[in-house]
Amino acid sequence: MLKNITLGQYILRDSLIHSLDPRMKIMITMLIVIGLFFIGSFWGFLVAAAYVFTIIAFSHLSWKVVIRGLKPVMFILIFTLVIHLFFTRGGVVLFELGFLRIESEGLFTGLFMAVRIMLLISLTSLLTLTTSPIQLTDGLEYLLNPFRRFGLPAHELAMMMTIALRFIPTLLEEAEKIMKAQQARGADFESGSIFKRAKSLVPLLVPLFLSAFRRADDLAMAMEARCYRGGEGRTRMKELNFLSRDWLALGFSGSFIIIFIIL
Repeated sequence: MLKNITLGQYILRDSLIHSLDPRMKIMITMLIVIGLFFIGSFWGFLVAAAYVFTIIAFSHLSWKVVIRGLKPVMFILIFTLVIHLFFTRGGVVLFELGFLRIESEGLFTGLFMAVRIMLLISLTSLLTLTTSPIQLTDGLEYLLNPFRRFGLPAHELAMMMTIALRFIPTLLEEAEKIMKAQQARGADFESGSIFKRAKSLVPLLVPLFLSAFRRADDLAMAMEARCYRGGEGRTRMKELNFLSRDWLALGFSGSFIIIFIIL
C-alpha cells in the first residue's frame, strides 16, 4: 500500500499542464474542489470525471499512476458507502434482513459521497504530480503574500507546507525499508485480522519517528549552511508570470465548473 500513495510525488513530463503557472494550477484546483461540493447529481460528477480524464491526457501521465493513488483510500470509500447504506433512510427498501435494511436513498448517498472523495483525491494528486516542490512553494507564497499585512508569514508557511508534501514519499520509502528489515527478522505484517495487522505496525513507529527527526535535523543544518534566513530579501532565478495559456486553462476549467454545477 505504501507504493500506492502518490500525494507529494512529482513526475517530470514535457506537457502543457506541467508548463502552466503554479499559481494558476493552485487556484484552478481550489475552484474545482469547491465546485465539487456544489454538485447535486451524478451527471455533474460525470462532467467532473471527464475534466479529470482530460487533465490526465494533457499532462502525459499514466492512468495507472492516478488510479494507484486511489488504492490507499479504498478503505475510506468502502467505509463511507457502508455507513450510508445502513444508516441513511429514505426511498424504496432494497434489502432487509432483521435489523439490517438498505434503502435507495442510502445507496444513492453512499455512492455519491464515494465518487466525490475519489474525484477530490485525483485532483489533489494531479496538482502535486505535475508541479515541482520549488514551483509549489513559489506559487503558494505568491498567493499568501496579500495576507502578510495581517502578520501571516507567507514564505515560511509555504515552505513548511511544501516540505511536508515533499517528505511524504520519502517517509513512505523509509517505512517500507524498515518493514522489509523487520520482515527479514521474522515480523509478520500481512496475516491475521485487520486489527492484528494494525497492531503489528506499531513497532514501525519508533524507528520511523527517529528517522523523520534525523532527516529534519539534516535539512535544518543544510539550510543553515546555505545561509537560509527566510523570505526577507529573497530573490528568484525564475520569476512567475501569467501567460496566455494560463488564462486559457482558467477559462477551460471555469467552463467545466459552470457546466457540472448546472447539471
